[in-house]
Parts: sequence; structure tokens; C-alpha cells
Amino acid sequence: MASKADSDSAKVFISYRSKDPDQLLARQFQDALQAVGHEAFMAAASIRLGENWSQRIDQELEQCDYLLLLLSEKSAASEMVIEEVRRARELRDSRPAKKPTILPIRVQFPISASLNYDLRGYLNPIQQREWRSPEDTAAILQEILSLLETGGDLQKDESEQELVTASPVFQGSGGRPLPVAEPEVPRGQLSLASAFYVKRDPLETTCYEEIEKQAALIRIKAPRQMGKTSLMARILHHAQEQDYRTTSVTFQLTDETVFQDLNQFLRRFCALVSRKLKFPLSKLADFWEDEFFGPKENCSTYFEECLLADLNSPFVLGLDELDRIFAYETVAKEFLSLLRTWNEAAKVNDTWGKLRLVVVHSTESYVVMDTNSSPFNVGLPINLEDFEPAQVLDLAKRHGLDWGSREVNRLMEMVGGHPYLVRVALYQIAKHTKSLEQVLVEAPTEAGIYGDHLRRHLWNLEQHPDLLNAIRQTAATNSPVRLESIQGFKLNGMGLVDLQKNDVTLRYDLYRRYFRDRLRLN
Repeated sequence: MASKADSDSAKVFISYRSKDPDQLLARQFQDALQAVGHEAFMAAASIRLGENWSQRIDQELEQCDYLLLLLSEKSAASEMVIEEVRRARELRDSRPAKKPTILPIRVQFPISASLNYDLRGYLNPIQQREWRSPEDTAAILQEILSLLETGGDLQKDESEQELVTASPVFQGSGGRPLPVAEPEVPRGQLSLASAFYVKRDPLETTCYEEIEKQAALIRIKAPRQMGKTSLMARILHHAQEQDYRTTSVTFQLTDETVFQDLNQFLRRFCALVSRKLKFPLSKLADFWEDEFFGPKENCSTYFEECLLADLNSPFVLGLDELDRIFAYETVAKEFLSLLRTWNEAAKVNDTWGKLRLVVVHSTESYVVMDTNSSPFNVGLPINLEDFEPAQVLDLAKRHGLDWGSREVNRLMEMVGGHPYLVRVALYQIAKHTKSLEQVLVEAPTEAGIYGDHLRRHLWNLEQHPDLLNAIRQTAATNSPVRLESIQGFKLNGMGLVDLQKNDVTLRYDLYRRYFRDRLRLN
């Protein structure tokens, strides 16, 4: 078949799992695309030995017109895949041409099977196709070629887009630990969600008691993947049992452009809450008067006179990934001060008294604010710590492992009591895919069970040379290192370092070994 002119050819980034049938299907798509003059990039096949892997991935994502996303059950749980989709979505939303276009293909992974919360949010506006067997290859390939020919996409009409809500727990996953937690537990599924959930009493009990108080404000802080979102979900579930209205908003799924404008941000925030409470969005226009009032006044009026006034019970609002807004100083400062204002009003006003807040964030706020306008010096602060050895042992037994303190200590010497990393190891060992010895030997390498997790961290650091240099300094020594405050806060929020007064140390031996090797510090 004749090749296309350069102006007609498309650049396609193929995201796939390096196992068949995913890998074989990716190669078939690559061959077919190249045969008609398109450019197709497959990381494992296209990156040369010695080439900087993360820089090449970034370059290809920025230049591609399409992200052909092959999703199997295992790749859908990959931290790297979630990050690739997030970046592609971020690039698309920031460009007038709306590129790259994401084309999701489920590989022996039914459309009915639930994705994790972040992927559901990113892919919700897009139709997905399902590949069940080689018999489906020709039809799917033909549709892809037609879309590339016309410059089309698989975007749903707005009427087809569903609200991203809580998913049935572990549906189709067999208990596989997921890198992203659900912000809400579906009604009636708390016992299933608790199969591997480690209680942190008295924290849970304290939170449950607090959320029943007027003007409650609970601030949950911990690095990434420490269980913040899971705790928030259980607080909301407890509130539902008291017949309160509840909902959650996560800022992880918010388009970057929305953070640039306070009016747009607050209007979208009101729309999200309204939609989840099943309030008609048409009411929002009635309360939003730009000519005479500012965005904060409009937002507060809408909450007070529309949302809260019509509720007959307390309303618990969970705000997840709040630190996403910290980098946008104007919006962050105004929104955070608005939360503080609402909380103060809730102490003296019956209508505002219905509102209770659960705020979740990974880093200390580095937004410069007046003490009296910040929400971070009021309410109940909850800091989540690593699991204790007894909790890891309990979790091992729930996985059916006959462990004692020796095995627990060996695992914790590598990954501490990090909830997600511990769960990944126990899951693999319980499934008999790896022994504890194999897990520990391979752990700080990209061939081990944490390879996906480590690559994502390195990829993120290489986007921020100042943070990469800070990790380089920290990994080079076993002693605490003095960094700039913001660098320390950000690395702590990523879960890579512990804060020790004004200094930092790498959090786990896993990270020390990995970064010393990858950054050639040995």
C-alpha cells in the first residue's frame, strides 16, 4: 500500500504490556500503521540500549497525535500506565488542537470490568473498544486507520458521559492491590472493602466521633499511597450510616486549565458537587452573577442558599488530592481561605452548620497565607504513619501466610510499613508467584515487583530537575540532608523522604538502593 505524505501521516504512541497477547497485538498494530505511512512508537522496541528511557517517553508523548492504549487487567493496575494517561490527558487539555487523542482498547478485559478511580475519570469521556481474540483484530485496526485518516476520535457525546462514582470493590481483581484507592465505598460493601484494610484505631474512632459534630473539619495528611483516601471513604461511609448526605471531589482529575482561573474553578467545583448530589445544574446559573459579585461570593451564595438550604441533614464533603491546587497560588489561596470562612460560619450559622469537611492532602501547604485565613490550623489533624510490625504480621496472616517476626522484619527493612508496598509483596508471595527471598533480591530493580512504582517516581523526578538533584543529594549519604523547604515538602508528599526537623532522609532502603544505582551514586 502506498505510503502517506508527511502532512497526512500521524504519530501514534502505543502503550502496552510487554506480555502476549498485548505485545503481539501491539506489534500487529505497529506493522499495519507503518505499512500505510504512519509513525508508530513502541517503547520496548523503539528505545535503544543506553538511551534515556524517561526522556524518550516524554518526547514521544509530547509529539504524538494519538495514544493507542492497550489495557489488560494487569496493565490497568500499572502506575506507569496511569501516569501515561494522565500526561496525555494533560497535554490534550492544554492544546487548542486537542492532541494527543486517546484510543483505549481493552485486551481480554471486558468493558464491564471496572477500572481504578483515576483511569475511570481520565477515560470516562472516551468510548472504549474490546479485543477478545484475534478475530477482533481486523475490525479494530480498520476503525483505527479510519480515525487516523479523518483525524477523528472516540469522544463520547456529553449526554453519554457518566458521572465517575464509587466502584464495586475489587471487582474482577481477585484482591490485587491497586495503586489508586476509591474515594467512596459503595453502600453495602464495607465488609468486602475491609478484607485487607488495616484499622488504625483510635484514629478511625476519633474521626467518626468528630464528623458527627457541627462545623467538623478533618484534615488527613500523609504521603502518597498511605491510605488517606481509604480513610476518607470510611469516614463518608460512617456519615451515611448516620443518614447524612455525603459526596467527594478529587482534584486529581481536574484539567490543568481550570486551575488558572478562580471563576472557572469555583463554578466547576459547584457543578461537580451539584451533579453528585443530583441537583439540577440549571440552578447554578441563577446564583452566579458575574456583573455584581466575585467568584467567592457567588460560590458561597450557591452553597448556602441552594445546596445547603434544601438539605434536611448534615452534609459531609470530602476533598481529595487538595494539594493539587497548591502550585496555583492565586486559586489555592482564595479557595483555601473560602474553606476556612465556611468552617467559621458553620460554628454560628445553622445553614452552614450542616456542612462538615474532610480534607485530604499529601504535602504541607506551601501557599503563603495569613494564619486567620488558612484551614490548616483549625479542625482535627490526622497524620497517617507507616504500619507497625504487628499490623504487617496481621496483614500477612490475612493473606494466608504463615509468617513470624523474622519474615516481617526482613520485608520492613526494605519497604518499611508502607501500606501499598507491603500489600504488593504479600499479594505476590501469597499467589506463589514470588518467594520472600526473590522479592527482596529484586525489589530495588526495575525487574522486581516494584519496578513500575520505581520507574514512575524516576519519571516524575526527571520532570523537575530541582527535585531530582535533591534526591541525588539525599541518596548519596545515610545522614540527614538539608534541602529547601518546598523541595522537602514535595518529596515528602511523594513519599520519597521523611522529614526530620529541618532535614530529610530517604524513606526506605528500597529507594536508597534504587536511586543510588540509577543515578550512578555508588
